[in-house]
Amino acid sequence: MTRRGTPEADLQRSVVQALRFALPCTAIIHHCANEVTEAGPRGAKRQAILVGMGVHAGFADLMILCDGRVLFLELKAPKGRLRPDQEAFRDAVLAQGFDWALVRSLDDALGALADHGFATRIAAPVWRATP
Repeated sequence: MTRRGTPEADLQRSVVQALRFALPCTAIIHHCANEVTEAGPRGAKRQAILVGMGVHAGFADLMILCDGRVLFLELKAPKGRLRPDQEAFRDAVLAQGFDWALVRSLDDALGALADHGFATRIAAPVWRATP
């Protein structure tokens, strides 16, 4: 079900559901809630508190831990663009040797698992199996 005005949230719910099915039961799929959506001084104060507690600007939407591997997923609507702090996070993660992927669809998410060597409980999609 798609809700008007929340394409990234809708995508994230679909991706999390698919990852829970595709990955081994021992996998950890974590949503990194790192932004306050409340406007005004109250929201700014809450965001400052969270930053003081370790929230990192640009942190990916999802983090997957499975079989000693880590994959960060940044979810975007089809025309969504990375913010500069998200680009900086991506670059820092990749420089440290971790995996990171931009996800705009459910196929992107499942493809990212295959591209980064994650074993899944589902068969590889035909479009990924052919060179």
